[in-house]
Amino acid sequence: MEPMQFIETLAIRTRSRSMLDISKSLHERLQTFEAGDGLLTVFIRHTSASLTIQENSDPDVCADLLDALDRLAPAGPIYRHSIEGPDDMPSHIKTMLTETSLSIPVLRGRLMLGTWQAIYVLEHRAKSHTREVVLHFAGTRAPGPGKPLPQQRRP
Repeated sequence: MEPMQFIETLAIRTRSRSMLDISKSLHERLQTFEAGDGLLTVFIRHTSASLTIQENSDPDVCADLLDALDRLAPAGPIYRHSIEGPDDMPSHIKTMLTETSLSIPVLRGRLMLGTWQAIYVLEHRAKSHTREVVLHFAGTRAPGPGKPLPQQRRP
């Protein structure tokens, strides 16, 4: 199989204090670049938004997670850093408690997520933003038409 890599930046428009499932967008990018087997690293270029892998079947899970983060880092006049508003410092804390980078195995051009897993951008600020998410795939190119896929080995 032919080695390959790609790096691309996506502009993701968020809503205030939300979790946005970007799994479909990531899968579409893998297909566009004809990714085969490898590793996709996803990185968000911000300090007040983050990434996570979480359940995708019940919207109450996302609501509960956002509420839990609010309890861990409440907004208010309790922080020294407040120049960008009362929601800014809590947003930095929430980012510190979650992730800014994820690595997901890719097999035959598909993210190897579990049945109930999705990749989310978490917007911690009170207003919507456009967030930059950098994708880096390193692996192999998918076989072209007429080329057989390799057999998957089982451990």
